Amino acid sequence: MTTRPLSLPKIQKATFACAIAWIMICTLGLHYVVNFSWTVSFVDSFVNNLLLVAACIGISNMLGYYQPKNERLFYVLMLAVALTLLVVALGKYILVYLYADFKNYIDFYSFSLAFRALLAFMCLAWCCLANILWYKLEEQSEAQNRLSVAQHLAKEAELNKLRHQLQPHFLFNSLNSVFALTMVNPKEAGVMIIKLASFLRGTLKRDDEIWVKIAEEMEYIQLYLDIEKVRFSHRLNVDLHVEPDTMELYLPGTFLQPLVENAIKFGLYNTSEAITIKIDISLEEGLLKIVVKNPYDPKMTAAEGTGFGLTSVKRRLYLLFANPDLLQAETTDDHIYITTLKIPQRND
Repeated sequence: MTTRPLSLPKIQKATFACAIAWIMICTLGLHYVVNFSWTVSFVDSFVNNLLLVAACIGISNMLGYYQPKNERLFYVLMLAVALTLLVVALGKYILVYLYADFKNYIDFYSFSLAFRALLAFMCLAWCCLANILWYKLEEQSEAQNRLSVAQHLAKEAELNKLRHQLQPHFLFNSLNSVFALTMVNPKEAGVMIIKLASFLRGTLKRDDEIWVKIAEEMEYIQLYLDIEKVRFSHRLNVDLHVEPDTMELYLPGTFLQPLVENAIKFGLYNTSEAITIKIDISLEEGLLKIVVKNPYDPKMTAAEGTGFGLTSVKRRLYLLFANPDLLQAETTDDHIYITTLKIPQRND
């Protein structure tokens, strides 16, 4: 037997509804077919059906706490037999006591006793099987809900892990740059530290937010770009174009930074020339579209890195939308690296 907590199911409400309907049917049948008075017909129907309802509720409560395994269903049917005998015996005792002086009714009751017993057994056996099926379906539904919650929590945990890993990834790079600047340009190093502090403070404030507006994300990215401009000085130029109708749209937080960081790494790390990184944000077919373009030198090997940034974006896209193809990367003949990110909106 499997023990499980009980909450009274809807099937018991259905039992009451069926009992009321059956009382009416039996009352009408006894009155019009057998020609008993309304009082006798109603009392007969009420007593027998009330006993059946009590037995059904008892079965439902028992099966709510103890679910038999398949090989023990026979014992449940034996329970139905025992309850049938109890219901018939109690019904006979009560009705014979109430109408002992009505010989016609007593004769009819004795004649119909076997039929009443068969009908009671069929009702109780059906009640047993229906309750077993109900509780098994309820248990499966609860198990599915628990699995769904567990998967959701696991997904949230992985998303949070990925989001928190991005900050050390960026922080380590920035601290290395600060260290290098302290040797050649202490004043610029101080500016970079101030910018970095503002950036990290903003990160802490939005730590619990998964979705943010484009307007807020652009403030975040602007701080990041200010830090990188201190780091690379005149070599880094950014051409930023954001369509006005996208400012109130949403995207998962820290999605844009890894794309920009990747563009800076592949565009600047292996050259001493100035470059321009283009960022275009628009709305396309109901999707927020972000395009980041940067030049690259095909003859030179890109600086080694962890490769965590874009990998984390793809993983988060899969966890959030089950579609890693929302992030695409391509190169052009004129040596431009293009990263395209498409974000479905929350109400899609």
